[in-house]
Amino acid sequence: MRRETGTGNGGDGSAIPSNPTHGEDLSAVVNSIGPKVRHLRKQWNLSLQQLADRSNVSTAAIHKVEQGAMVPTITTLLKLAAALEQPVSYFVEEDQEPPLYAVFTPADERRSIYTPHEGLTLGGISGPYGQYFVATAIAEVEPGAGSGENPLRHAGEELIHMLSGRLDVDVGDQSFQLRRGDSIHFRTDQEHRWHNPYRHTARAVWTALRPS
Repeated sequence: MRRETGTGNGGDGSAIPSNPTHGEDLSAVVNSIGPKVRHLRKQWNLSLQQLADRSNVSTAAIHKVEQGAMVPTITTLLKLAAALEQPVSYFVEEDQEPPLYAVFTPADERRSIYTPHEGLTLGGISGPYGQYFVATAIAEVEPGAGSGENPLRHAGEELIHMLSGRLDVDVGDQSFQLRRGDSIHFRTDQEHRWHNPYRHTARAVWTALRPS
């Protein structure tokens, strides 16, 4: 197994110390990183390229990590963890915590959810994505922000419920102007895009369902 070079906690650039006290336990942890990355990527229905774009890690490196051909540096693992919305501990702890059957999120403790879209802020109000299929966030879309020139298309569903402001959403050949109190639920295997061309920030409850 080759170690990726770089700067990390392990001195040799790896995310895992190279001279462990418990070699067998460490080997099990290292060998589990790749399958965990691949499992989460599949849950998100992301291609290698899409995960590379989200994490700023090359497709070649992600492929090698998933195949167990390379141990990621701590920097690489941090990037992948952020893109897949998991703490780094998820990838390096040998014994995982039992599944959370209920997740309480206080109003002032919403976790920040990664998004590649500028002007979009997501505060998570649902449980960790690795254990649940639905992800919900309080979304704030700044004036002028949008999903980009190219329409989005991926498996799953999304539900947007407007709390304040306005938001334009296109699904297929239909266009919708959402205002406070409006909702839209659509399948994301149809081309879609969103945009806030207005003067005020739009605020919404935004739910995404990805296939298992």
